[in-house]
Amino acid sequence: MKHAEGPDYYRCDVSQFRQLAKLFSQNMFDYVYHLAAEFGRWNGEDFYETLWNTNVIGTKNLIRLQEELRFRMIFFSSSEVYGDYQGVMSEEVMDTRPVRQLNDYAITKWVNEQQIMNSAAQSGAETVRVRLFNTYGPGEYYSEYRSAICRFVYRALTDQPYTVYLGHHRTSSYIDDTVRTLANIPENFKPGEVYNIGGTQHHDMKYVSDLILKYLGKSDDKVIYQKSEPFTTADKQIDTSKAARDLGHSPRVTLEEGIPGTIEWMRHAYQL
Repeated sequence: MKHAEGPDYYRCDVSQFRQLAKLFSQNMFDYVYHLAAEFGRWNGEDFYETLWNTNVIGTKNLIRLQEELRFRMIFFSSSEVYGDYQGVMSEEVMDTRPVRQLNDYAITKWVNEQQIMNSAAQSGAETVRVRLFNTYGPGEYYSEYRSAICRFVYRALTDQPYTVYLGHHRTSSYIDDTVRTLANIPENFKPGEVYNIGGTQHHDMKYVSDLILKYLGKSDDKVIYQKSEPFTTADKQIDTSKAARDLGHSPRVTLEEGIPGTIEWMRHAYQL
């Protein structure tokens, strides 16, 4: 696992309150971007105790510090909270429809949103929630639990087999587009708001795999095709109009541009 380095970098376990409290006692923050979490549906099954401690207890620890110190927080939720919902995923769906989250990772993210909304009601803590949709691109190192695009690229580069689920559709977002929108939040901060942040190309996963293989000049003889992955949201159709209105969200990088950039970054990172 890669970690940042430098004088402004601190490493701590968010599930341990006193480690966080020490960090906040030494620094004053106006805004805190809370991304600390265990990532991924299968990671949450294999290491469920770490997932719940980090995601849920860790967020509760930050909430307690926020209530005391009054910093504003930007919390990173996930598109997975939309669970078994089959329509266009607009933010109000979670307030108006019964939705069943399909895995522990998704459940922890929804629990965190509930904790944040309860804290806002009880203490006036000010938080903006963002639900990211399949962000990909340079900087994502490979593991079996990372995003599908990350796994596809690494395994294609190293001639390893990988599985493509033909029944799954996503709306992927290149990292530069996602970060540009996230950077706009402090100047446009609306306490209590929640935003979908994702791309504009609604695609199946075979299309992504085909783009990767075409760029690398490889066949799909090592690709395993299956219909669907169990207990994972199958089709993510996203409404990002609120983020466009409030945060200037305007994705610019297409998959056809972003996939080559991702491949070249990973080729360099692993010297492949």
